[in-house]
Amino acid sequence: MSPAPHDMSATPHETAPRREGVPQQPDAGPETPGTLPPTPSQTIGPFFGHALPFPGGGEMAPTGHPDTITLYGRVLDGAGEPVPDALLEFWQAGPDGGLRGAPGSLRRDAATGAVVGRDGVDFTGFGRVPTGADGRYVLRTLPPTAPAGRPDAAPYIAVCVFARGLLHHLFTRVYFPGDAAAHAADPLLSRLPAHRARTLVARADGERRYRFDIRLQAAAEGEGAVAGDGTGEETVFLEFR
Repeated sequence: MSPAPHDMSATPHETAPRREGVPQQPDAGPETPGTLPPTPSQTIGPFFGHALPFPGGGEMAPTGHPDTITLYGRVLDGAGEPVPDALLEFWQAGPDGGLRGAPGSLRRDAATGAVVGRDGVDFTGFGRVPTGADGRYVLRTLPPTAPAGRPDAAPYIAVCVFARGLLHHLFTRVYFPGDAAAHAADPLLSRLPAHRARTLVARADGERRYRFDIRLQAAAEGEGAVAGDGTGEETVFLEFR
């Protein structure tokens, strides 16, 4: 919500009327025109792991679906340290390529109003997962498809990253190694140098399991970077205009 506009009829030197029975702050004297008094700073937070996660937020695939895949990883800073209390949101096209999804991720109890989460049946195409103290997240979903009407695009999952210290949330994508043939024609991956494109491709790690780490900043020399394999590279983030 946008802040209310300033009252342009007031001047920097006007003060609020004195009210009976209300302690008044001592008069610090007239302010310099164009300046405002300092306000307390916020030293920590916001805490994304509080209130925003919902039950089953990481269980995007319908319960028991045979095609379910597991995507997991960690959110890391430039030193390779885990970022706790980050929040990841995921969006992906449905099995038919549709982007509308089905409603039902954030269902509420009709009597109490409490969020009860998914119905376990419909695929909504949306997930929200917090990271733990070790920066780890886990998502169970269906294999992604390319959006309908985009025959040149490789299948991907869109990701939005919220974390302390980020003034603006970050957007990125997860592509999968099984779609390597489509990566060469993908409008995004095909425009990136190979070592940068690798930061957007998950690694296979067992049967229907994939690992995708998100690094918010490139590793400094000697802090975990391995030349040539993308380890330590800052994840490619996207700007929407």
